[in-house]
Amino acid sequence: MLEKISEWDEALFLWLNQYHVDFLDPIMYFFTQTYPWIPLYIFLIFLVWKAHGKQGWWVILGVLLSVLLADQITSALMKPFFERLRPCHEVILNGMIHNYGKCGGMYGFASSHAANSFAVATAMYLGLSVRFPTVKWLFLWAVLFSYTRIYLGVHYPGDVLVGGLVGILCGLASYHLFQAVYNRVRLARNLGKIKTD
Repeated sequence: MLEKISEWDEALFLWLNQYHVDFLDPIMYFFTQTYPWIPLYIFLIFLVWKAHGKQGWWVILGVLLSVLLADQITSALMKPFFERLRPCHEVILNGMIHNYGKCGGMYGFASSHAANSFAVATAMYLGLSVRFPTVKWLFLWAVLFSYTRIYLGVHYPGDVLVGGLVGILCGLASYHLFQAVYNRVRLARNLGKIKTD
């Protein structure tokens, strides 16, 4: 069964990867990097401050934890455990795929790019959606950011799909963990004030 899923994943990759335009190659490579998105991250921090004021640092910590978990689960655990070669390292696919830029490490399951972007989108959505409902567009950003990995020939769709799922779960876990900690700290402070009054 796993072998069949792998074959379908490879076929879907080859179908998606064939659709490329030369002038888009450097653009896709640019957008798959971290630094072009720094203005977006600064804007999101601004929104957190607008929504939560001084207490917004709890949300920021939740986002950072979600990214740390997502990155470590995919890079430090899953990739060395599953040892699934990236398509650009797969000898049998030589000459069949479009690979632009660096191929990256040997193994690609699961995608850290997808995990990290969906972790950010999930944690930020949970932290901001009450005040800024349109922040759900972050999931579209995560999809496009993840798709660059298929376009550039460095990840299979399955790598991206599972990475995205890991990111969502890490975002949920981290947000709710920090929310619980924040609520306990706030309750303890309120009880302390009551005792001193």
